[in-house]
Amino acid sequence: MSPEWLYTVVFFAWLAGAAMFVIGLHQMNSPATARGGNRVSALGMTIAVGTTLLYLVGRPEGLPTAAWIIILVGFLIGGGFGLYAARNVAMTAMPQLVSVFNAVGGGAAALVAIDDYLRISNQGQATVDETIFVVLGAVIGSVTFTGSVIAAGKLQGLISGKPIMIPAGRLVTVALAAVAVASTGALVWDAWQAGGASTWTLVIFGGIVAAGLLFGITMVLPIGGADMPVVISLLNSFTGTAAAMAGFVIGNPVLIIAGALVGAAGGILTKLMADAMNRSIMNIIAGGFGGGEGTVGALTETGGSVRAVTPDDVAIQLAYASSVIIVPGYGLAVAQAQHAVRELAELLEARGVDVKYAIHPVAGRMPGHMNVLLAEANVPYPQLKEMEEINPEFERADVALVIGANDVTNPAARRPGSPVSGMPILDVDHARSIVVIKRSMGRGYAGIDNELYTNPKTGMLFADAKAGLAELISAVKAV
Repeated sequence: MSPEWLYTVVFFAWLAGAAMFVIGLHQMNSPATARGGNRVSALGMTIAVGTTLLYLVGRPEGLPTAAWIIILVGFLIGGGFGLYAARNVAMTAMPQLVSVFNAVGGGAAALVAIDDYLRISNQGQATVDETIFVVLGAVIGSVTFTGSVIAAGKLQGLISGKPIMIPAGRLVTVALAAVAVASTGALVWDAWQAGGASTWTLVIFGGIVAAGLLFGITMVLPIGGADMPVVISLLNSFTGTAAAMAGFVIGNPVLIIAGALVGAAGGILTKLMADAMNRSIMNIIAGGFGGGEGTVGALTETGGSVRAVTPDDVAIQLAYASSVIIVPGYGLAVAQAQHAVRELAELLEARGVDVKYAIHPVAGRMPGHMNVLLAEANVPYPQLKEMEEINPEFERADVALVIGANDVTNPAARRPGSPVSGMPILDVDHARSIVVIKRSMGRGYAGIDNELYTNPKTGMLFADAKAGLAELISAVKAV
C-alpha cells in the first residue's frame, strides 16, 4: 500500500474513532446508557491508536528501533497502571484517580507541545500559527498537570482540604499569568518577524512552561475542599483543550476532535456545577470556600439540641412509611455502603414503600460521584432523581434518610450571611420526618454546622454508614 493510500485509510479510521467519541459522549447523557457510551468511546480510542501505529509501521522512513522500544514501554507502563488503578480503586478514591488521570493527560499534552516546539525550532520554521498552538498547549497542559496533582493531594488528605493562602497569592497568580501572556506575545512576534526560533526564544518558552506549572499550584492551593468537584471538572476541560492544541500542531484530526469534545463537555459541566452552588467560576477559582471535613462542631452558631435515635426507632418509621427519600453523600462512599443502602431500599420496596434517591450535583468529591457509586450497586436508574426533580417530592415524603450528606442539605444556605448562602440545596427539612446517619457531629467541607441537625423533626443515628445501615436492615426485618 502506497503512503498516500495508507494515510487516506488511517485518516478515515481517525474520523471513525472521533465519531465514536461523539456517540459515546451522547450516550453518557443518561445513566442507563452511560456504560455503553464508555465502551463505544473506548473502541474509538482503540481504533485511533491502532491505526496510528499502523501508519507508523507503513511509512517508508519507518521508526528507529529505540522509538518502538519507548512506545512499547509506554504502553506497558501506562496501560498496566491504568488497568490496575481502574479495577482496584475504591469508590472513595475515585475523585483522586480522576485527578491523577487529569494530571497525566495535561502533562502528556505539555510534553507533546515542548517536543513540537523543539522540533520546529531545530528546523527553523516556527510559524505564527504553530507557535500559538504550541504555546497554548504547553501552558494549559502545565497548569493542568500541577493543578491536578494539588487537587489529588487535597482529596487524598496529603494536603489540607482547607484553603491554603499563599502570601500575596493572588498577586503572584496574576503576575504569572501576565508573564505567560507577554512571553507568548514575544514568541509570536518573533515567529512573525523571523519565521524561525533562536536561543533566546527557547529560554522564553521554558519560562512560559515554568509559569504554567507554578500557576497551577497557586490557582488550586487556595481553593477549599467543597469546591473540588468543580475544580476537577475545570481541570478536565483544560486537559481536553491542551490535547486539541497538540492535535493542531501535529495535524491529527482525532486528537483535535477528542480534545475539543473533552474541553467543551468539561466547560459545560463546570458551568452547571458552579450554577448548582450558586457561585461564579471566577469566585471558585479565587478560593476561600471549604474549611476541610472533620472539624467537630457543637452547633454553637445556631443553638438548639440534637435528638439521637436508635435503629429500632428508625426501622419502625421506615417500615410503616409510604414514601422514603434517600439522600446519599460522601459518608456513604467512605463507608462503601452503597450495597447496604440498596439492600435496605429493596427491603422497604417489598413492604410497598416508594423509595427514591435524591442526587445533588455536587454531592461527593467529583461530578456524578453519587451516580457512579449507586450504579456500582445496581440501584435502578429511574430511582435516581436530580435536585430539581426531587425537591418538590420532599413535602410528600414520610421519611428523608440522609446518609453522610452534609453541606448539600444545610438549610443555612437559604439564609444570608452563611458561607453556603445561596447554594441550592436538597429540601430535606421539608419531609415529615428526617433521619441522619452520621458518625459524629463533624462539619462538612464548608466548615460550618448543619442547621438540619437541630430541626425538631430530625433524629440522629450516630454510626458508620455501613454499620448503621446493617443495623437498620436487621431492625426492619424484625418489625
